[in-house]
Amino acid sequence: MPLFTRPRPRPDRDPVPLPVPATAAEAVPEDLVRGAADGQGGGVPRRPLGRRVAGTVGTASAVAFVLLGLLLPDRLAELTPGAFLRLPGEAVLGAALLLALRGRARDVVAGALGLLLGVTVLLGALDLGFHEALGRPFDPVLDWILLDDGQAFLRDSVGRTGALLATAAALALASAVPAAGVASVVRLGRSLRRSGAVAAPVTLAGGTVWVVCAALGAQFAGAPLAARSTADALADRVRQTRATFADEEVFEKAAAHDPYRDTPGDRLLTGLRGKDVLFVFVESYGRTALEDPAMAPRIGALLADGTKRLKAAGFASRSGFLTSPTTGAGSWLAHSTFLSGLWVAHQQRYRSVTASDRLTLTEAFRRTGAWRTVGIMPGVTREWPEGRFYGLDRVYDSRELGYRGPKFSWAPVPDQFSLAAFERLEGGRAGRGPLMAGIVLVSSHNPWAPIPEMLDWEGLGDGSVYEGVRDRGADPRRVWRDPERVRTEYRRSVEYSLTSLVSYLEEYGDQDTVLVFLGDHQPIPAVAGEGVSRDVPVAMVAKDPAVFDRIGHWGWDEGLAPSPSAPVWRMDTFRDRFLGAFGPAS
Repeated sequence: MPLFTRPRPRPDRDPVPLPVPATAAEAVPEDLVRGAADGQGGGVPRRPLGRRVAGTVGTASAVAFVLLGLLLPDRLAELTPGAFLRLPGEAVLGAALLLALRGRARDVVAGALGLLLGVTVLLGALDLGFHEALGRPFDPVLDWILLDDGQAFLRDSVGRTGALLATAAALALASAVPAAGVASVVRLGRSLRRSGAVAAPVTLAGGTVWVVCAALGAQFAGAPLAARSTADALADRVRQTRATFADEEVFEKAAAHDPYRDTPGDRLLTGLRGKDVLFVFVESYGRTALEDPAMAPRIGALLADGTKRLKAAGFASRSGFLTSPTTGAGSWLAHSTFLSGLWVAHQQRYRSVTASDRLTLTEAFRRTGAWRTVGIMPGVTREWPEGRFYGLDRVYDSRELGYRGPKFSWAPVPDQFSLAAFERLEGGRAGRGPLMAGIVLVSSHNPWAPIPEMLDWEGLGDGSVYEGVRDRGADPRRVWRDPERVRTEYRRSVEYSLTSLVSYLEEYGDQDTVLVFLGDHQPIPAVAGEGVSRDVPVAMVAKDPAVFDRIGHWGWDEGLAPSPSAPVWRMDTFRDRFLGAFGPAS
């Protein structure tokens, strides 16, 4: 027998086996053949039922993941079933591209598209969180540092173990989502090839439907049926990234202009010499608290009562509004904007300004040599090098206020105790000179439960008395199950902070006390609502009429509560207005 001659099989013997495909992609589609199990012999055997069901579920899951990635809205309020009942144009284009490719090229392109889709899902999830907390989308250039701050917030709120578990879960999810994107698109690309005879006309029909719906402006549940949200989002991110890099140059030019940079100390703040000047930030105290129908009656009544009580104690007050550079969170951006006279709207600007020699309002007091400058920072739990930038002779953080009581949710120290600690550590010292203090009150920081109660000033001790107060407070996990209760607890926390301030002035204020207090930003959109202003109330309180003579031209309203028609300034304009009003030229 010749060496290369293959014998013919005999009819009474087993048939020659079918050649094995070189790759799985070249396999004969299982839905086009019948297996031997059907009793018809020959052909490619069907896969077991379990594997076929698993394959169908896998393909359906891949489709669902792709639709999720392409149609995911950026706001929780829009996260409804109707948001996903649309035709994404990117899916049609992607299917057409994968149908046009073959072999390894198709898998490589599908993998790249899947990775892009997975990253898009992650960024979309971050957008959801940022819109809910800050009322804006995630900035992929500047906002990564805020993730570390979020982890610190978790650690302070739920403890180190809870924060580590949450962080580990987030990292695992961040790794799994891109992998799921790659697997989903590669799987769908191979399914398209196997069913090319059907997939090509279906893709063409889908593209035709998309074009017609787009041309007609067809909508479903208030959203366009012809969706292209992913392409629009990517274009927005490109524009956002370009603007971010261009912003650095704009900010440098603004920071270079400082009319008070070279002003001698003896010509600064001459109208306040001998006074104790307190700048107090009230966490999340926004215009919403004064104008929301569900909150305004209670908080308005509290401020009206506070105005009367302070008037009875000899104090007068004026108030207006400032527009904060941030909302929902990012208090440090508002603090630096207010004190530096620069619009510090994001983390890159914050880093730039705190590393500069910009004259802050608090540094101006120290430059005069007429004040001791201190900071009361109950929300600071670790080293805070920014204290040097703000020109503070001494910073008291949460570890140095003498508090030995329980935390109230995120807030390490209750507001009343922080004010009492300032009086004990600085304000009440015998023989002291004038003080300038920057004080941050944090009891109105979310999640607003439990909330401290007002106690007798003389009975605060080391704070141990707050144990019973915390035990009587609300459980934040229960509060956050009910959106209306969240708003109620927010209102109550602001009431506590404002009551602490009014009571402090009654207890410790004197003829030389000048208090400026303001909100740092509006509360989160879940409380304030979508699309509200970034305005926060600001008020000045003093006994000396000469103080108000200096600011008469500001046009602020009388009392602690500004009316809806009260002046509204950008927060970065306050520094120059204040220095001008109390300088020698006034």
